[in-house]
Amino acid sequence: MLVVEADGRLILANEAAGVLLPGAGEGVALADVAPPWLSRAHETLRAPTEESPGTDVAATADVDVAVAWGAVGGRTFEAHPTVLADGSAVWWLVEDTDRRLAREALRMERERTEFLSRSSNLLLSSLNLDRCMDVTAQMAAEHLADAAMVIAPSRANRLPVVSCVRGGSPSQSHLGVDPDEVPGLGEALRGFPPVPSRWLDPATAPSWLVPEGFGPVGSIVITPLPGHGVSAGALVLLRRSETDAFTEREEVFARLFAARAGAAMSAARLYAEQSAITDVLMRELLPPSLHQVGGVDFAGGYRPSQDHERIGGDFYDVHPSVAEGEASLAVLGDVCGKGLEAAVLTGKIRNTLHALLPMADDHQRMLSLLNTALLNSHHTRFATLILASALRDGHQVRLRLTSAGHLAPLIVRADGEVEQADTKGTLVGAIPDAVSRTVTLSLAPGETCVLYTDGITEARGGPLGGALFGEKRLRRVLSECAGMPAEGIVERVQMLAAEWVGTGRHDDMAVVVISAPRTHHLSAVNGRTRGRYTA
Repeated sequence: MLVVEADGRLILANEAAGVLLPGAGEGVALADVAPPWLSRAHETLRAPTEESPGTDVAATADVDVAVAWGAVGGRTFEAHPTVLADGSAVWWLVEDTDRRLAREALRMERERTEFLSRSSNLLLSSLNLDRCMDVTAQMAAEHLADAAMVIAPSRANRLPVVSCVRGGSPSQSHLGVDPDEVPGLGEALRGFPPVPSRWLDPATAPSWLVPEGFGPVGSIVITPLPGHGVSAGALVLLRRSETDAFTEREEVFARLFAARAGAAMSAARLYAEQSAITDVLMRELLPPSLHQVGGVDFAGGYRPSQDHERIGGDFYDVHPSVAEGEASLAVLGDVCGKGLEAAVLTGKIRNTLHALLPMADDHQRMLSLLNTALLNSHHTRFATLILASALRDGHQVRLRLTSAGHLAPLIVRADGEVEQADTKGTLVGAIPDAVSRTVTLSLAPGETCVLYTDGITEARGGPLGGALFGEKRLRRVLSECAGMPAEGIVERVQMLAAEWVGTGRHDDMAVVVISAPRTHHLSAVNGRTRGRYTA
């Protein structure tokens, strides 16, 4: 407690005040023994003005109306005044060092928590590895150091590196350097715990580790970026010589940030690897583009049940003949179910049929062997198929059609009449014996055979949204397409089915059209290769 006259001289200082302010005693000027913030606070209290509380005193002493605070000997105090009738004032000094330290620690913890949360949101908002590395380097440079480098594991003996200086933009490079020449970096890239910064000599940092124009390095932190089971890389933090060195608490916080960044980078890398694998598999599973084969026009169209998917349970293939005078084999099938699992079985069926091509002239044998292969596999799904052997015979195309539990093909004659091929059989992959009936027929120039899956006829939509597209409507559409090229018929059927469904749910849709071209000129290529029929 201090009792101070209006003119700033002490009247009384109790024992505690004497210990805190040595020399404080009666008659001594407050300004001679007290810190400046307390002296100014007393002057403001004695002669308040509109400007002083908001200028000098507020800026230096943090005076809040009648309460001031400041530091004394490394500790902070609040000074609460009581003005007496004679103009003197009693100042009660209350230490609040611990409270302010706790408040400051809480503020810093909130800021760090907010930073980690913001970092997580930014890092996890993208599954692009390069983007994750850029964000990691930039955020680390802005909030943890003067510059930062994100180093990914070596690729083809080169280190992918993203560096960023505070206030700048991240830059990418691939360096052919040895990470083990930097103490702790090689270990961090292999996922070992970090080396404390006090053990790292900044003077030994190689030139490639320091951004151009950065200046002398004062301290370095190297911490691993932990991933999912394997290291995602390493984070290098640099501070200039004029900046305070990293504290142990800052290094711990850097590791917390690195853990989030490493998880995001690892997820992005796994996503990229899985996407690459998926793309390779998808290319093998996607239906092929069809064209004229052996003087016969083929066209196909496919739409999966989900527009965001590329594959499903419907499939088709056309296998050209290997010798002159032999028929080409077209296959259209529908695997039970949809999505990736159905697509996997689709791939197995297509590969099995490809292996059975030497016996393509015997549809029943092919289907029996395929049925046996499916029954012996771990799959519990079944499939329906149509096999169509097509051979150009003069102006016509001879067809052999065999159904294995599938919808019978529709034949579109030149006059618009639509017939159903008289073939049927049991599906494959369900029962031990696959029995089928093959039908033989001919297509005149301009006539067409249409193979399709039930995704088209069972598509629900229309004006009320629940009506089936149906075989009757499909027949009417095909009748209107008489004489059209194979590609045009496929596009017409797909367009009308899509319009019928609208935005509603639907099954996989596949259609294959086999047509006898209107022209029949046989030409040779370069005078050496086997001739082909051209339009």
